[in-house]
Amino acid sequence: MDTLDMNLLVALDALLETNSVTKAAERLNTSAPAMSRTLARLRRVLDDPLLVRAGRNLVPTPRALELRHEVNNLVGQGRELLRPRGGLDPAGLKRSFAVRAGDSVGPALIAPLLAAVRTQAPGVTLHFRPDAPEDTAALRDGRVDIEVGVIDRTDPETMVHRLFGDRVLGVAAPDHPLVCERVTVARYAGAAHLAVSRHGRAHGPIDDRLALHGRTRRVVATVPDMASALLAVRSGVLVCPAPGHLSANAVAAMDLRTFEIPLPLPEVTVSLAWHPRNTADGGHRWLRELIRSILTPSADRAGGRRRRR
Repeated sequence: MDTLDMNLLVALDALLETNSVTKAAERLNTSAPAMSRTLARLRRVLDDPLLVRAGRNLVPTPRALELRHEVNNLVGQGRELLRPRGGLDPAGLKRSFAVRAGDSVGPALIAPLLAAVRTQAPGVTLHFRPDAPEDTAALRDGRVDIEVGVIDRTDPETMVHRLFGDRVLGVAAPDHPLVCERVTVARYAGAAHLAVSRHGRAHGPIDDRLALHGRTRRVVATVPDMASALLAVRSGVLVCPAPGHLSANAVAAMDLRTFEIPLPLPEVTVSLAWHPRNTADGGHRWLRELIRSILTPSADRAGGRRRRR
């Protein structure tokens, strides 16, 4: 195996098909003397003359005739293996993907993604995994194929693609004073607040911005996920923050309302992440693009197309 040269198979295939050193050289874009040297090498490797002189022509030996079909198949398989892949047809894709969707992303992604996959690629099965920001090895280990959400920590080699930045809005019941009347910093700070934190943290960027105004707020409870927060807000007393674009469908479905928080809050950056081994994979690329098209606001998609041009 140390002396294995796969180019010999290509040369042997050309020689056995043409029975001519000159024609084989022309087919492989090389010179006749170079092809003669390759034939000599093949004779040594196979311990057979392969092509012998019969008048003005070369004729194959029994060993050459025995090899002709097998060598041709091997070379054909090699060319097919190395041929660039054409466009993927999702309709013929039969495959499973593990998708880890962040808490804030799930309500906006899961239903439309399932509907799109069912229409475009009925042979694809999706396995949604729970959000686990501390588990940075899942993409590397192959336990998760795609992660989507607010991605703060990853392995160094992980590919991360920013989808868009979402604004943080306040959410309340339709008859809440912050929905019905003008929202000021003082009135916002005085409301009964609900914080969303999987670790139970009540303090966050909102408190830092309120402190600049000499204000504090009363966080009456923390909940681990956005769905629980929106359900609690339906009581009519509490308010909570939520990413505006991502929560729009859930807010509407629960008959809630949003309002502008009178503070300069940092945006929520939503990204896609995957391991580099999947970057060129056609099926994986199709699913990434599908997720991007579902989640990204239309204005961001148009802006992205203009930037790429």
